[in-house]
Amino acid sequence: MTQVGANKDLPARIKIVEVGPRDGLQNETREIPTCVKVELIEKLAEAGCRFIEASSFVSPGKIPQLADNAQVFRAIRRAPGVVYSALTPNLRGFEAALAAGADEVAIFASASESFSRKNIDCSIEESIARFEPVMAAAQRAGVVVRGYVSCVVGCPYEGAIKPAAVSNVARKLDEMGCYEISLGDTIGVGTPRRVQEMIETVAANIAVDRLAGHFHDTYGMAAANVYAALEMGVGVFDASVAGLGGCPYAPGAAGNLATEDLVWLMNGLGVETGIDLDRLVDCALWISGRLERQPVSRVARALAATRL
Repeated sequence: MTQVGANKDLPARIKIVEVGPRDGLQNETREIPTCVKVELIEKLAEAGCRFIEASSFVSPGKIPQLADNAQVFRAIRRAPGVVYSALTPNLRGFEAALAAGADEVAIFASASESFSRKNIDCSIEESIARFEPVMAAAQRAGVVVRGYVSCVVGCPYEGAIKPAAVSNVARKLDEMGCYEISLGDTIGVGTPRRVQEMIETVAANIAVDRLAGHFHDTYGMAAANVYAALEMGVGVFDASVAGLGGCPYAPGAAGNLATEDLVWLMNGLGVETGIDLDRLVDCALWISGRLERQPVSRVARALAATRL
Protein backbone atom coordinates (compact mmCIF):
# COMPACT_ATOMS: atom_id res chain seq x y z
CA MET A 1 0.00 0.00 0.00
CA THR A 2 1.23 3.51 -0.77
CA GLN A 3 1.69 5.29 2.55
CA VAL A 4 0.26 8.64 1.45
CA GLY A 5 0.18 10.91 4.48
CA ALA A 6 1.79 8.33 6.77
CA ASN A 7 3.67 9.98 9.62
CA LYS A 8 6.56 8.07 11.15
CA ASP A 9 7.11 10.85 13.72
CA LEU A 10 4.74 9.77 16.47
CA PRO A 11 3.04 12.42 18.61
CA ALA A 12 4.54 13.37 21.94
CA ARG A 13 1.18 12.93 23.64
CA ILE A 14 -2.18 11.36 22.87
CA LYS A 15 -5.67 11.90 24.23
CA ILE A 16 -7.44 8.83 25.61
CA VAL A 17 -11.22 8.79 25.90
CA GLU A 18 -12.19 6.27 28.59
CA VAL A 19 -15.43 4.58 27.50
CA GLY A 20 -15.57 1.78 30.09
CA PRO A 21 -18.40 3.21 32.22
CA ARG A 22 -20.61 3.49 29.13
CA ASP A 23 -19.52 1.25 26.27
CA GLY A 24 -17.89 -1.19 28.66
CA LEU A 25 -20.82 -1.74 31.00
CA GLN A 26 -23.81 -1.36 28.70
CA ASN A 27 -23.87 -5.01 27.61
CA GLU A 28 -23.47 -6.47 31.10
CA THR A 29 -26.46 -8.73 31.79
CA ARG A 30 -26.29 -8.64 35.59
CA GLU A 31 -27.46 -5.41 37.21
CA ILE A 32 -24.58 -3.24 38.36
CA PRO A 33 -25.37 -0.96 41.32
CA THR A 34 -25.20 2.77 40.72
CA CYS A 35 -22.62 3.14 43.48
CA VAL A 36 -20.25 0.76 41.65
CA LYS A 37 -20.54 2.78 38.43
CA VAL A 38 -19.88 6.00 40.32
CA GLU A 39 -16.86 4.53 42.11
CA LEU A 40 -15.50 3.22 38.80
CA ILE A 41 -15.68 6.70 37.27
CA GLU A 42 -14.01 8.26 40.30
CA LYS A 43 -11.21 5.67 40.30
CA LEU A 44 -10.59 6.32 36.60
CA ALA A 45 -10.25 10.03 37.28
CA GLU A 46 -7.85 9.30 40.15
CA ALA A 47 -5.72 7.25 37.74
CA GLY A 48 -5.39 10.26 35.46
CA CYS A 49 -8.17 9.71 32.91
CA ARG A 50 -9.26 13.17 31.78
CA PHE A 51 -11.98 12.26 29.30
CA ILE A 52 -14.55 9.83 30.67
CA GLU A 53 -17.74 8.76 28.90
CA ALA A 54 -19.81 8.23 32.02
CA SER A 55 -23.14 6.95 30.68
CA SER A 56 -25.67 6.97 27.86
CA PHE A 57 -29.04 8.72 27.78
CA VAL A 58 -30.86 6.23 25.60
CA SER A 59 -34.21 4.58 26.26
CA PRO A 60 -34.04 2.33 29.36
CA GLY A 61 -35.84 -0.28 27.27
CA LYS A 62 -32.91 -0.34 24.85
CA ILE A 63 -30.13 -0.43 27.44
CA PRO A 64 -31.53 -1.24 30.91
CA GLN A 65 -28.05 -1.30 32.42
CA LEU A 66 -27.70 2.47 31.99
CA ALA A 67 -31.18 3.46 33.15
CA ASP A 68 -29.56 5.14 36.17
CA ASN A 69 -27.66 7.59 33.94
CA ALA A 70 -28.85 10.76 35.70
CA GLN A 71 -28.19 9.32 39.15
CA VAL A 72 -24.65 8.42 38.11
CA PHE A 73 -23.89 11.91 36.83
CA ARG A 74 -25.29 13.58 39.93
CA ALA A 75 -23.41 11.31 42.33
CA ILE A 76 -19.92 11.67 40.84
CA ARG A 77 -17.39 13.61 42.88
CA ARG A 78 -16.03 15.62 40.00
CA ALA A 79 -12.28 15.93 39.69
CA PRO A 80 -10.80 19.20 38.39
CA GLY A 81 -9.94 19.13 34.72
CA VAL A 82 -11.93 15.99 33.91
CA VAL A 83 -14.54 16.02 31.14
CA TYR A 84 -17.54 13.79 31.88
CA SER A 85 -19.47 13.04 28.69
CA ALA A 86 -22.60 11.14 27.69
CA LEU A 87 -23.92 9.40 24.59
CA THR A 88 -27.18 11.01 23.40
CA PRO A 89 -29.22 9.53 20.52
CA ASN A 90 -31.82 12.29 20.21
CA LEU A 91 -33.00 15.64 21.55
CA ARG A 92 -34.73 14.08 24.55
CA GLY A 93 -31.52 12.30 25.50
CA PHE A 94 -29.51 15.48 25.05
CA GLU A 95 -31.83 17.48 27.28
CA ALA A 96 -31.67 14.79 29.97
CA ALA A 97 -27.88 14.64 29.77
CA LEU A 98 -27.61 18.42 30.02
CA ALA A 99 -29.93 18.49 33.04
CA ALA A 100 -27.84 15.78 34.73
CA GLY A 101 -24.64 17.76 34.25
CA ALA A 102 -22.86 16.21 31.25
CA ASP A 103 -19.92 18.35 30.13
CA GLU A 104 -20.18 17.23 26.52
CA VAL A 105 -22.21 14.77 24.49
CA ALA A 106 -21.69 12.31 21.67
CA ILE A 107 -23.91 11.27 18.78
CA PHE A 108 -23.50 8.15 16.67
CA ALA A 109 -24.10 6.99 13.12
CA SER A 110 -23.08 3.92 11.15
CA ALA A 111 -21.16 3.48 7.91
CA SER A 112 -23.30 0.38 7.27
CA GLU A 113 -26.90 0.77 6.19
CA SER A 114 -27.83 -2.66 7.51
CA PHE A 115 -26.22 -2.07 10.89
CA SER A 116 -27.95 1.29 11.21
CA ARG A 117 -31.37 -0.30 10.64
CA LYS A 118 -30.65 -3.19 13.00
CA ASN A 119 -29.08 -1.08 15.73
CA ILE A 120 -31.25 2.07 15.78
CA ASP A 121 -34.16 1.15 13.51
CA CYS A 122 -33.55 3.75 10.83
CA SER A 123 -31.45 4.47 7.76
CA ILE A 124 -28.16 6.35 7.87
CA GLU A 125 -29.81 9.45 6.41
CA GLU A 126 -32.62 9.29 8.95
CA SER A 127 -30.13 8.94 11.80
CA ILE A 128 -28.23 12.02 10.62
CA ALA A 129 -31.49 13.98 10.41
CA ARG A 130 -32.31 13.05 14.01
CA PHE A 131 -29.13 14.73 15.16
CA GLU A 132 -29.92 18.15 13.64
CA PRO A 133 -32.05 19.33 16.60
CA VAL A 134 -29.44 17.91 18.99
CA MET A 135 -26.70 19.95 17.33
CA ALA A 136 -28.86 23.08 17.35
CA ALA A 137 -29.66 22.65 21.05
CA ALA A 138 -26.00 21.96 21.87
CA GLN A 139 -24.89 25.10 20.10
CA ARG A 140 -27.43 27.18 22.02
CA ALA A 141 -26.24 25.63 25.29
CA GLY A 142 -22.55 25.99 24.44
CA VAL A 143 -21.99 22.22 24.69
CA VAL A 144 -19.55 20.56 22.31
CA VAL A 145 -20.56 17.41 20.44
CA ARG A 146 -18.43 14.42 19.51
CA GLY A 147 -19.41 12.13 16.64
CA TYR A 148 -19.08 8.36 16.38
CA VAL A 149 -19.06 6.34 13.17
CA SER A 150 -19.53 2.60 13.68
CA CYS A 151 -18.61 -0.30 11.38
CA VAL A 152 -15.76 1.62 9.74
CA VAL A 153 -13.98 -1.54 8.56
CA GLY A 154 -16.57 -4.30 8.62
CA CYS A 155 -20.21 -5.03 9.37
CA PRO A 156 -21.75 -8.26 10.74
CA TYR A 157 -24.42 -8.06 8.00
CA GLU A 158 -22.66 -6.54 4.98
CA GLY A 159 -19.10 -7.71 5.45
CA ALA A 160 -16.32 -5.32 4.39
CA ILE A 161 -17.22 -1.63 4.37
CA LYS A 162 -15.76 0.66 1.72
CA PRO A 163 -13.68 3.57 3.04
CA ALA A 164 -15.73 5.95 0.89
CA ALA A 165 -18.86 5.02 2.87
CA VAL A 166 -17.08 5.84 6.12
CA SER A 167 -15.82 9.13 4.71
CA ASN A 168 -19.33 10.10 3.61
CA VAL A 169 -20.83 9.64 7.09
CA ALA A 170 -17.87 11.24 8.85
CA ARG A 171 -18.08 14.26 6.55
CA LYS A 172 -21.77 14.74 7.37
CA LEU A 173 -21.07 14.65 11.11
CA ASP A 174 -18.23 17.09 10.57
CA GLU A 175 -20.44 19.47 8.60
CA MET A 176 -23.04 19.33 11.36
CA GLY A 177 -20.47 20.66 13.81
CA CYS A 178 -18.95 17.67 15.63
CA TYR A 179 -15.58 18.78 16.96
CA GLU A 180 -14.11 15.25 16.83
CA ILE A 181 -15.04 12.13 14.87
CA SER A 182 -14.36 8.72 16.43
CA LEU A 183 -13.96 5.95 13.85
CA GLY A 184 -15.16 2.68 15.36
CA ASP A 185 -14.17 -0.83 14.29
CA THR A 186 -17.32 -2.12 15.97
CA ILE A 187 -16.77 -5.83 15.40
CA GLY A 188 -12.98 -5.76 15.58
CA VAL A 189 -12.18 -7.11 12.12
CA GLY A 190 -9.74 -4.35 11.19
CA THR A 191 -6.10 -4.93 10.30
CA PRO A 192 -3.44 -2.20 10.01
CA ARG A 193 -3.47 -1.89 6.23
CA ARG A 194 -7.27 -1.66 6.03
CA VAL A 195 -7.33 0.82 8.91
CA GLN A 196 -4.78 3.06 7.19
CA GLU A 197 -6.68 2.93 3.91
CA MET A 198 -9.85 3.96 5.73
CA ILE A 199 -8.16 6.80 7.62
CA GLU A 200 -6.47 8.05 4.48
CA THR A 201 -9.85 8.29 2.73
CA VAL A 202 -11.56 10.03 5.65
CA ALA A 203 -8.64 12.43 6.14
CA ALA A 204 -9.06 13.66 2.58
CA ASN A 205 -12.09 15.63 3.85
CA ILE A 206 -11.46 16.02 7.59
CA ALA A 207 -8.22 17.11 9.27
CA VAL A 208 -6.55 14.05 10.78
CA ASP A 209 -6.07 15.82 14.12
CA ARG A 210 -9.87 15.82 14.48
CA LEU A 211 -10.13 12.04 14.06
CA ALA A 212 -10.09 9.38 16.77
CA GLY A 213 -9.67 5.61 16.67
CA HIS A 214 -12.05 3.23 18.47
CA PHE A 215 -10.80 -0.33 18.04
CA HIS A 216 -12.28 -3.55 19.36
CA ASP A 217 -9.95 -6.45 20.05
CA THR A 218 -12.02 -9.35 18.71
CA TYR A 219 -9.12 -10.76 16.67
CA GLY A 220 -6.30 -9.32 18.78
CA MET A 221 -5.56 -6.52 16.33
CA ALA A 222 -6.56 -3.46 18.38
CA ALA A 223 -3.05 -2.46 19.50
CA ALA A 224 -1.67 -3.00 15.98
CA ASN A 225 -4.46 -0.85 14.59
CA VAL A 226 -3.68 1.89 17.11
CA TYR A 227 -0.08 1.94 15.90
CA ALA A 228 -1.23 2.04 12.29
CA ALA A 229 -3.48 5.01 13.10
CA LEU A 230 -0.65 6.74 14.97
CA GLU A 231 1.48 6.49 11.85
CA MET A 232 -1.27 8.29 9.95
CA GLY A 233 -1.28 11.15 12.45
CA VAL A 234 -4.26 10.17 14.63
CA GLY A 235 -3.68 11.26 18.23
CA VAL A 236 -6.96 10.39 19.98
CA PHE A 237 -8.05 6.88 20.97
CA ASP A 238 -11.01 5.40 22.81
CA ALA A 239 -10.39 2.55 25.25
CA SER A 240 -12.16 0.69 28.04
CA VAL A 241 -10.67 -0.18 31.42
CA ALA A 242 -10.09 -3.95 31.83
CA GLY A 243 -11.19 -4.43 28.21
CA LEU A 244 -14.85 -4.21 29.23
CA GLY A 245 -17.54 -4.22 26.58
CA GLY A 246 -17.91 -5.44 23.05
CA CYS A 247 -20.44 -5.64 20.29
CA PRO A 248 -23.37 -8.02 20.83
CA TYR A 249 -23.48 -8.62 17.06
CA ALA A 250 -19.95 -10.11 16.93
CA PRO A 251 -19.89 -13.69 18.27
CA GLY A 252 -16.86 -14.24 20.46
CA ALA A 253 -15.96 -10.56 20.51
CA ALA A 254 -13.29 -9.84 23.09
CA GLY A 255 -14.52 -6.31 23.71
CA ASN A 256 -12.92 -2.91 23.53
CA LEU A 257 -9.21 -2.25 23.51
CA ALA A 258 -8.21 -2.28 27.18
CA THR A 259 -7.04 1.10 28.42
CA GLU A 260 -4.15 -0.55 30.30
CA ASP A 261 -2.94 -2.19 27.08
CA LEU A 262 -3.10 1.16 25.28
CA VAL A 263 -1.20 2.97 28.04
CA TRP A 264 1.45 0.20 28.14
CA LEU A 265 1.93 0.55 24.38
CA MET A 266 2.23 4.34 24.60
CA ASN A 267 4.69 4.10 27.51
CA GLY A 268 6.82 1.80 25.38
CA LEU A 269 6.74 4.27 22.51
CA GLY A 270 7.59 7.23 24.72
CA VAL A 271 4.20 8.83 24.07
CA GLU A 272 2.64 10.62 27.05
CA THR A 273 -0.93 9.79 28.13
CA GLY A 274 -1.18 11.46 31.54
CA ILE A 275 -2.47 8.19 33.01
CA ASP A 276 -0.81 6.35 35.91
CA LEU A 277 -0.60 2.73 34.74
CA ASP A 278 -0.35 1.21 38.22
CA ARG A 279 -3.45 3.03 39.45
CA LEU A 280 -5.26 2.16 36.23
CA VAL A 281 -4.45 -1.53 36.75
CA ASP A 282 -5.76 -1.23 40.31
CA CYS A 283 -9.00 0.10 38.84
CA ALA A 284 -9.15 -2.71 36.27
CA LEU A 285 -8.67 -5.38 38.92
CA TRP A 286 -11.25 -3.72 41.16
CA ILE A 287 -14.04 -3.53 38.56
CA SER A 288 -13.23 -7.05 37.33
CA GLY A 289 -13.63 -8.27 40.90
CA ARG A 290 -16.98 -6.55 41.18
CA LEU A 291 -18.04 -8.31 37.97
CA GLU A 292 -16.61 -11.59 39.30
CA ARG A 293 -14.22 -12.30 36.46
CA GLN A 294 -10.66 -11.75 35.32
CA PRO A 295 -9.82 -8.62 33.29
CA VAL A 296 -9.55 -9.15 29.54
CA SER A 297 -6.47 -6.93 29.53
CA ARG A 298 -3.23 -8.85 29.16
CA VAL A 299 -1.32 -5.99 30.78
CA ALA A 300 -3.57 -5.99 33.85
CA ARG A 301 -3.20 -9.75 34.25
CA ALA A 302 0.57 -9.65 33.75
CA LEU A 303 1.15 -6.80 36.19
CA ALA A 304 -1.17 -8.40 38.73
CA ALA A 305 0.91 -11.59 38.50
CA THR A 306 4.16 -9.69 39.10
CA ARG A 307 2.66 -8.18 42.24
CA LEU A 308 2.01 -11.66 43.57
